[in-house]
Order: sequence, then C-alpha cells, then structure tokens
Amino acid sequence: MVTRQLPRPTELLELMQFKKPEFDGRKRRLAAALTIDDLRTIAKRRTPKAAFDYTDGGAEGELSLSRARQAFQDVEFHPGILKPAQDVDTSVDILGGPSALPFGIAPTGFTRLMQTEGEIAGAGAAAAAGIPFTLSTLGTTSIEGVRDATLQEPPGPIPGRNWFQLYVMRDREISYELTRRAAAAGFDTLHFTVDTPVAGARLRDKRNGFSIPPQLTLGTIINAIPRPWWWFDFLTTPKLEFASLSSTGGTVGELLDAAMDPTISYDDLAVIRDLWPGKIVIKGVQTVEDALRLRDAGVDGIVLSNHGGRQLDRAPIPFHLLPEVRRAVGPDFTVMIDTGIMNGADVVASVALGADFTLIGRAYLYGLMAGGRAGVDRTIEILRSEIERTMRLLGVSALAELEPAHVTQLTRLVPIPR
Repeated sequence: MVTRQLPRPTELLELMQFKKPEFDGRKRRLAAALTIDDLRTIAKRRTPKAAFDYTDGGAEGELSLSRARQAFQDVEFHPGILKPAQDVDTSVDILGGPSALPFGIAPTGFTRLMQTEGEIAGAGAAAAAGIPFTLSTLGTTSIEGVRDATLQEPPGPIPGRNWFQLYVMRDREISYELTRRAAAAGFDTLHFTVDTPVAGARLRDKRNGFSIPPQLTLGTIINAIPRPWWWFDFLTTPKLEFASLSSTGGTVGELLDAAMDPTISYDDLAVIRDLWPGKIVIKGVQTVEDALRLRDAGVDGIVLSNHGGRQLDRAPIPFHLLPEVRRAVGPDFTVMIDTGIMNGADVVASVALGADFTLIGRAYLYGLMAGGRAGVDRTIEILRSEIERTMRLLGVSALAELEPAHVTQLTRLVPIPR
C-alpha cells in the first residue's frame, strides 16, 4: 500500500518556481528556437513570401537541394566508447588563418532583401564568433561597409576574417576592380565562382513575380498585411540595390544573365590570380577531374558546391562527392564544402570525411530573417552547441581526431554502371 500525506507548504513552494517573463519579443522567439529548422519556421512567418522563397528555394524541381539535405540525414555515426571528451576544441586553421569553428558564412546575394541589417549583421556576428564571413559580388553592402562592420566588433581571442566571392562579369573590368577593392580592404581569400555561367531556372521566383527591388502589387500588398515590420524596414531604410553593381532592375534570372559570362575559362582564372595577393579558392567544383585539374593549376583550395541547388538541378551531391575528392587530391590540398548544411552534425560528418572547412548559407539567412543580427548570433550558437555535443558523443576532443571511420554514408541513390 502507498502511504499518503498532505504536502507541506514548503515542499509546494519548491515546485512553484516561475520563470521570469521575457517581454522582448525578439529575444523570446530566438530563445525558443532550438534548431535551424526552428529559425526557418520563424523566418517564414516574418518574411514576405517572395523574399522567403528566394532564400528557401532552388532551381527547377529543387532535386539538388533536397538530395543534398537528404545526404546529411542519411549519415550513420560510429562513436568511440570510454574516450572522455569533456572539453572539445572546435577551432581550425584554414587558408592561412584561424577560425573558432569549422564553418564560416557563405556568400549570399541580395541579403538586405531578407532583413534590412543584411551583410552588416552577418559580418558582425561572424567577427564576434571568430569565423570568416564571405561577401558576394551580388551583396547589398559594400566591400568597405563589411570591412568596417568587422572592425567595429570588440576584438576576441580569434579575430574575424573577411572573404570575397567573385563572379566574372561580361564587363571584365568590373570584376577586376572588385578584386582590387577587396584586396585593399584587407579581405584575405577570394572565392572564384565557376558554377554560374547563366542563371538557373528558379521557378518559385518566376511564380511569385519576384524582382529586385520588390514591386508593390496586389499580391504583395495582401501578403504584407501580417508582416508590416518587414515593409516598414524596407520602406524606411536606404534603397535596396547592389553595392558593387549599377544595374538593379528586373528578375533575378534577368540580372544574372545580363551580368554573367558563359565564356569564362582558365585564362580568366589566370588574370584574377595575378591581380589577387591573397589565397584563392574555386567555388562550384562538382567533379573529381576538375578538382585534380585545379589542384595542379596551383590554386589554394576548392569548394565542393552545387550553389545550394540553385543552378543545375540534379547536380552532384557535394557531400557524396567529398570522400572521393579527398582521396584523389591528397591530404594537403584544401577542400571545403557547402550545400545542405542545417545542423552541426552535418559539419562534423563533413570534417570526418575529409573537409577542411564548411560554409553555411540558408542557415545563416534563416537566422537573419528570424531576428536580424541577434538571429545570426543564434544560428552560430545553435550550430556551435550541436558540433560540440556531437563531438563529445563521438568521443572526440579535437577536429583533427575525426576520421572516415566515424561516419557511414547511407545512400538511396545508387549509380547504374555505364
């Protein structure tokens, strides 16, 4: 029989511990976000459909994007037991400098469209966290503005670093001048991007009638009614335009097709290499053969990427390609990866299979849309905690201890022999 008694008042008081209410709506919703997907849910609620879909979507049937994310979900970890990892070191040396975490912020275009703080929020948060920030050629903050945002952050144990992503334009002198400006502003690495000779068919944008800058139509006005804060920011802050380009009108596809040049070649790479004094990596590599050719050409590294699934649909999955590329190029050549990373465990799996570094794009933008600079800080905080927890559960104290034996890539897509 259970012996029952009346609870004592002191015992009831011990149970009645009320959490102090948070009256700041931004802090409250960001604190409730425990994953990047939670930030995505908040971002979708707070951002007009056209702007959100531009960030969230991919090309055509969005197969490249969904397959990239599925590849990370189809990971099996193999933890080591009786290997204490109470303290973990997440820092890494990449391209001649330190990073407090094995990921940086990828280049994203039109960033102030998502939330008015744009690249300033991203660069500031990256500097505070001691990780690299990459500015896009199609950014909405100038090279010098990003530099200043980084310098304004209080110096930490690991300084912030700025990288610049370069498209080769039809008017080559535009690209050359951007290269010179980024070097003069102290950016230490150039991402020479090769996967955008023409714009991918981003069907969500076409269906939404999305343009730069956004146009007020009956549909956008109706969609804006529950999101007045976004339109207030858009209409009361400086005009949304490219900081590095003079042309801003039209759909995304029209802008890209007018600016990009499908004739770019190794000759263009040679010219940019001569102009650029720092490290240069090639972004958008999708085959082992190209990885080897670029290594032999003397570049400092590559980024395995299908442009976040926004260019060629059904493109190779970077995460699946990673182990083969690492075996081919050897241990000393820098290999980075992006596309599909939504969890710190994705970063850990990438490092285990041979990536020196990773880049996050949408994950950063979801945080930006959810809460501006504070939202980007929350993105980094979430990924940091997931990386540290995954390392501890694997019995790994430092990133250098990760190895292919820690990961099995499960696959749903088995190639048919040619």
